[in-house]
Amino acid sequence: MDIVLKYFPELSDFQRERFARLLPLYREWNDKINVISRKDMDAFYEHHVLHALAIAKVFRFLPEAAVLDLGAGGGFPGIPLAIYFPETQFILADSIGKKIKVVDAVVADLQLANVSTRHARAETLRERFDFVVSRGVASLDKLLLWSRPLLKRKHRHAMPNGLIALKGGNLAEETSALSPHEYTETWHITDFFRESFFEEKKVIYVQG
Repeated sequence: MDIVLKYFPELSDFQRERFARLLPLYREWNDKINVISRKDMDAFYEHHVLHALAIAKVFRFLPEAAVLDLGAGGGFPGIPLAIYFPETQFILADSIGKKIKVVDAVVADLQLANVSTRHARAETLRERFDFVVSRGVASLDKLLLWSRPLLKRKHRHAMPNGLIALKGGNLAEETSALSPHEYTETWHITDFFRESFFEEKKVIYVQG
């Protein structure tokens, strides 16, 4: 927890308590259903919670906004973002049922009223969202293809509705696969967090 408080000292008691409960919950569930690499559990708050919260350093989701975590896996980045933005509505979707089972259990235990889940692929979703967030699910061009039909037409935020992806490494090939007309912005996570884990990691926005 200390590493989260280091960068987010403004957290409320509600938020601190929820973040503190994440590690024991995921340790318990990871013993039953492996949704997080076991070697990553020792760096859980840095590699998963803080990584997810990098999005909160560049985007401020408004109350009543709708955000989809596409390919949510075990709940990242969606669950940390939902704790940080308690008035924003999050839907976490994944095509693998056992991962959604873990997410449902964590959400229920933490009593996160702003989170719901979908055991579904992107193509079958019917809701519309202000933003789609994702971590390590697919290449940017595929994520944009899946996300664009799910975005609302009306924009309420400073940035137009779009895709927000957590990515790592050299992204030249991925960005070159996008149409030259796509508007993108990239933030290096080391601009916010100093740990070496984030050296090649980025937050990428593609306008919908």
